[in-house]
Amino acid sequence: MRSAIYPGTFDPITNGHLDIIKRACKMFDRIIVAVAASEAKKPMFTLEQRIQMVQAATTDLPKIEVVGFDKLLVDLSDDLQANIVVRGLRAVSDFEYELQMGYANASLKPELETIYLMPNLNHAFVSSSVVRAILAYEGKVEHLLHPEVYRIVREIRD
Repeated sequence: MRSAIYPGTFDPITNGHLDIIKRACKMFDRIIVAVAASEAKKPMFTLEQRIQMVQAATTDLPKIEVVGFDKLLVDLSDDLQANIVVRGLRAVSDFEYELQMGYANASLKPELETIYLMPNLNHAFVSSSVVRAILAYEGKVEHLLHPEVYRIVREIRD
């Protein structure tokens, strides 16, 4: 079985993330969406809330497993027996950081491969930070989120 890990903070998971997940499902037998604790990033939502959002957004995708983690990605890949990492690239600005992370992971575990997918053009501008910025001003975000994720976000913020 070909397994891949799609790691991220998913604070919150957006339609752009879902686009990458759905495309990865066409390539792999199992996709593990790994939600990083990322306390250093001071996420808006708790790890448990972010896991709940990812689970809600992916219920119709049978190849998906959702896990939370707070360790090196290479160690998680050993735990999950998955040596492929999927990452999304929206813009050139993402490329330098993602390339650096891919090389760092490969230096720790040479058999860990990273593949990069570009989201559909409709989602190229969508990021969790954009969603959080809009939410901070009570702006409209339902077009950027899966309906169940939007419902959860509204419940948490109300």
